[in-house]
Amino acid sequence: MVGVSWTGGAKRLDGTAQVRTRSLETGEWSAWRDLEVNIDPLEKPGPRVRGASEPLWVGSSDGVQVQVVRKNGTTGPLPKGLEVNLVDPGVVTDAETRSTPSGEPAAFVAETSPGATPTDSTTPTDSATSTDSAAPGGGTTTPTDGQTATSPAPTDTAPTATTPTDSVSASPTTSASATRPSAPPSTVPEPPITSRADWGADESLSPDPSDYNADVKAVFVHHTDGANDYSCADSASIVRGIYAYHTQVNHWNDIGYNFLVDKCGTIFEGRKGGVDLPVLGAHTYGWNRESAGIAVLGDYTSTSATNAALTSVARVAAWKLGQYGADPSGTVQLTAGATQTNSFGTGFTAGTKYTFQRISGHRDGYNTQCPGQSLYNQLPTVRTWASGPVQGLRVSSVDGAGLSGSTFYTKGAVTVRWTATTPSSLISSFKLLVDGKTVATAPGSATSVGATLPLGSHTVAVQAVHQSGKTATSASVNVVAETTAPTFTTTPTLSLRTGTVNTGAVPVTLGWKATDNAALSSVKLMSPTAATFGPTTTSSGRTATSGTATTWSMRAYDYAGNYRTVSPAYTPVILQESSATKSGSWTTRSSTSYLGGKSYSSTANGASLTWTFTGRSAAWVVSRASSSGQAYVYVDGTRVATVDLKSSTTLYRQAIWTKTWSSSATHTVKIVVVGTSGRPTVTTDGLVYIK
Repeated sequence: MVGVSWTGGAKRLDGTAQVRTRSLETGEWSAWRDLEVNIDPLEKPGPRVRGASEPLWVGSSDGVQVQVVRKNGTTGPLPKGLEVNLVDPGVVTDAETRSTPSGEPAAFVAETSPGATPTDSTTPTDSATSTDSAAPGGGTTTPTDGQTATSPAPTDTAPTATTPTDSVSASPTTSASATRPSAPPSTVPEPPITSRADWGADESLSPDPSDYNADVKAVFVHHTDGANDYSCADSASIVRGIYAYHTQVNHWNDIGYNFLVDKCGTIFEGRKGGVDLPVLGAHTYGWNRESAGIAVLGDYTSTSATNAALTSVARVAAWKLGQYGADPSGTVQLTAGATQTNSFGTGFTAGTKYTFQRISGHRDGYNTQCPGQSLYNQLPTVRTWASGPVQGLRVSSVDGAGLSGSTFYTKGAVTVRWTATTPSSLISSFKLLVDGKTVATAPGSATSVGATLPLGSHTVAVQAVHQSGKTATSASVNVVAETTAPTFTTTPTLSLRTGTVNTGAVPVTLGWKATDNAALSSVKLMSPTAATFGPTTTSSGRTATSGTATTWSMRAYDYAGNYRTVSPAYTPVILQESSATKSGSWTTRSSTSYLGGKSYSSTANGASLTWTFTGRSAAWVVSRASSSGQAYVYVDGTRVATVDLKSSTTLYRQAIWTKTWSSSATHTVKIVVVGTSGRPTVTTDGLVYIK
């Protein structure tokens, strides 16, 4: 961790301080990075208090370079009294005096802005520095933070602020006390907090006793600046570094923030004195007396804070404000402890009350960009999460039920699932409401709960109970519980269709009709092959094995999961041409292209073939060519069709004409050669029927 400090606790640095560091792992120098120097001063800085930048976490490094860029973009000799301060967990030393074990400087300050990347061979001398060589530290008593200001707040221009009067500091509503108050209970649970002992605070760095406010009226949110790519395993080290920096570089009497939060959501106890007490912090100049400060580790100028960090900020803020009955989404009147202007140009006069959000950003009270624009833009979310009710609650699905349109259907047992945008750690519980009544409960971490619904139509909703006690209820969904199975109003049947007939496979159409008292979902063919059809589909083209009785098993489902199965059996039968009763002249033809290797062919006008069978569907099978002629088809003595067999390409085993009846019966099919002029030939392979 690296920063710069300068003489004068209330002075502001003239220019932008920039640093770059050399990685211990790679030996490469980083790009120049700005240090945040617009830092709140103490309200009563002592003689040893120094102005300082925010510390920047840089990880393991063995070199640092610093420059100050003036407003006109130039660099030059560093201001007198400027120090470069290096911090490791618990240790801080001036850059001019700290050494590595080899005796070489671990960091240096260039007299002028370096134009090229420094190399390992660069060894500065004392003459190359223009900083105050006095190392911070020593055993003098550090000043008490947060008392009435005796020097003006720093500004980018000449100070114009006036100091608050003694009467302001003595006000019973704003004054701090060294007397340890009692800890009032909160309206919400205390979140898990890593104690100072657990993050390794060296308590010898802050020997002064804690000061206390009367209460906590507001919370100011900060960022600590520095890199965001830190490992959360290093968070405790970063907190220790900030603590050491505030006490040994700034010469404050403790870390400034009341709480710190890392990007993984871990909450760290900041300033000592008791997390459950209104400890006076040093985080927001002029407003420390009635507030607590929460800092998120990292820089959130252009990067949004993680949901984990926002959640923890919301939990801490809700807990602290809940100790004093304050709604985190509300506003409050705070008394200014200093005359100053915030980053929006709003002026404050010491001793005057001003309206703030209960959860505000650092920039709302002081002229700084903290907590960064991105995190500042997220504060409405923090307020909403902290205050409640639960946001974005909706039923996402109902397991054990099928959705048709806007209604779910179930046989009774369901698991209702939901989502919410408010983090679960801020939610106390969920309730499952059926027709407005609670039928099941679940903890705030749950995302589903089960229940069994009675038969009938119901409205189902989820109610979330925020840790504040506020409730939110999702939009309801319609759920129908029913156990009636679908029915087949038309039993699945086979009918022959046109197409190519093979000895083992006959083209057929499978037809059915199914209905349900509530909502039909699908119909499945289970054998002889598997297929699934939508609720409005009533037929499917298939093939059937000839000469063998085949079971066609179908199952109809409704959206509740009820089903009914039917399994009729059908047998396609091929009647060869030789089994027909002949009249007129027919010639036998042989070819592997014919069914059974043979067929009948005739050119004689009036020649006929007649088949008699018992079944419910029939198809006449022929060969087709460009020379093929026409034939009449008679069914049970009545001519029903004239069929033209002509085809531009030669086709064999074609079911060219079909007929289906509603039930099985004995029928006669007769075909008669028309004797078409120029193409009188009719070649037939036989007849197929289904029994």
